[in-house]
Amino acid sequence: MTETAVPSRAEAQQRADDIRTFRDELARLTDAGVLRLGAEQQAAVRTYHERLLAEFASLFDVDRDSRAKQLSLGMRVASFLGALALAASVFFLFYQFWGHFGESAQVAILIASSLASFGLTLWIQGRDATGYFTKLAALVAFASFVLNISMLGQIFNIAPSDNALLPWAAMAFLLAYTCDLRLLLVAGICCVIAWVQARVGTWNGIYWLHAGERPENFFPVAALLFAFPLLVAHRRFSGFAPLYRIFGLLCLFVPMLVLSHWAHGSYFDAAPRTIQSTYQVAGFVASALVIWLGARRGWPETVNTGIVFFVIFLYTKFYEWWWEIMPKYLFFLVIGLTAVLILLILNRLRQTFRPATGEQAP
Repeated sequence: MTETAVPSRAEAQQRADDIRTFRDELARLTDAGVLRLGAEQQAAVRTYHERLLAEFASLFDVDRDSRAKQLSLGMRVASFLGALALAASVFFLFYQFWGHFGESAQVAILIASSLASFGLTLWIQGRDATGYFTKLAALVAFASFVLNISMLGQIFNIAPSDNALLPWAAMAFLLAYTCDLRLLLVAGICCVIAWVQARVGTWNGIYWLHAGERPENFFPVAALLFAFPLLVAHRRFSGFAPLYRIFGLLCLFVPMLVLSHWAHGSYFDAAPRTIQSTYQVAGFVASALVIWLGARRGWPETVNTGIVFFVIFLYTKFYEWWWEIMPKYLFFLVIGLTAVLILLILNRLRQTFRPATGEQAP
């Protein structure tokens, strides 16, 4: 972040956290006699930091100390619960009075409410330095939009279709990127996942509501989600790229895990044992590659997801092999020793990717 560039809220909060950490460490170094700044240097650093913090506070209302950060967590919880309550209020309001309006009035109300809720969100965003009221309004706007699309389909007797997921996803992404709201990004990603797997199932002759019965339908959207943050930079949107990668990996590993124990859900015309063994091996190899890639690229969420599924694949295989034939104390001993082995391997991997002294981490 340069001096002239306007940071995002996440960047400003990270810089404020860095300043607080710097002050704490400088105090420790001073007490230990390792480093001692002169009075003029201390004043200059303090003045510079106070100016930065004041600027960030005026733009984003960042948390300047640990107490403020604790209160911010409570505000996030309150805004989420408030959004759920307001969304429920909108739903029951429509449910109670909807039958009193004619069809034309119903259509007008639905369109106007969607536009009004979106416009209100933008208006609040321009006046809300904290971001919490903006997020509350955005969640309500998305819930209203989902409800409105569903009710428009009922008014015009449109058969339920997976195509409704597209406008829902578009609205979720629009609000997520406009308001920097990860929860709505998750909603948009889930809509995309549901739509893509339904389309893939439809192309293979499966009714869209039953497309989830073929786990391999999720593989295309897994590749799409994992590749998207590599193709589109998300530097100004903290946490967005990791969410794409996490959901991409979930769409890869969960179907593999299912197919490694339930071969009848596969498109492949092969013996069930062959299909299960293939996906078991593929799950081990893919999770190991994901761990390596995440460690290489500095993606902790990718490493953690790979580790979780590697362990799941391993332990479910152990259960299948030895639970019935091995004494229970010996079974759990093997599990424990395997966990120790995994720790040693991961520690070795961490040492491999640790930068040498004087080098910058990637």
